[in-house]
Amino acid sequence: MSFTIAFSGKGGTGKTTLAAMTVRYLVEKKRKPVLAVDADSNACLNEALGVKVHATIGGLREQSLDTIRGGKDRPGGMSAEQLFDYQVQQCVIEEKGFDLLVMGRPEGPGCYCAANNIIRKYTDKLSDEYDYVVLDNEAGMEHLSRRTTHKVDLLLMVSDPTKKGIEAAKRINSLVDELGLEIKQRVLVINRVPEEDFPSVMKVIINTGVAIPDIFSIAEDPEIFRLDLRGGHVFELPAGSSSLASMFSILDALSIP
Repeated sequence: MSFTIAFSGKGGTGKTTLAAMTVRYLVEKKRKPVLAVDADSNACLNEALGVKVHATIGGLREQSLDTIRGGKDRPGGMSAEQLFDYQVQQCVIEEKGFDLLVMGRPEGPGCYCAANNIIRKYTDKLSDEYDYVVLDNEAGMEHLSRRTTHKVDLLLMVSDPTKKGIEAAKRINSLVDELGLEIKQRVLVINRVPEEDFPSVMKVIINTGVAIPDIFSIAEDPEIFRLDLRGGHVFELPAGSSSLASMFSILDALSIP
């Protein structure tokens, strides 16, 4: 059974970068198979990991529907489900130390519910083949209400040092309880905090009434700004990067098996 780590939070908090750092942590420190899942329709985890995407779940779903609607021949007389299973396996991008599965955008207008259901189903199916699954969710709470995030060992709710971000984390935490999701541990990570402002941020957290016992912070890091500016990825970050060191320390403290 895999150990699943999920990321959630308001858009723009840096959760995708932290999810990518977590993949790097598992690759370098645990040295066991990792499946990274980009469950955001606006896929960008691959960029944070330095990976090119050749296919997405959303795109495959559209192709499969076209095949079925058009009455096209299926390889080897496969059923529609067998064909899609095969295509999803081809969609997994293999990298050194980890694999990546990307939801992506379904073509044309419409709801993402079907793509969410598919990503959940195949994350469950594939997870048995990996020791770790890192799930980067879309911004907001849709993934929780649609139950894309479930059976999670560790949920990291990421906020920036703003009242809006902290309020969003509080709502996510409350929704987990309301939906009765199977999440073993929840922590709050306040990202990009100027060190001198951390006491003020903690006051906001207390006044907001966020009922999360484990709270961590990551200081602002100019290395991340420079990395994003040139379109780099987390494996290019020097080991001395303050944000990378902080994220590694947080994951060490959480005693991931």
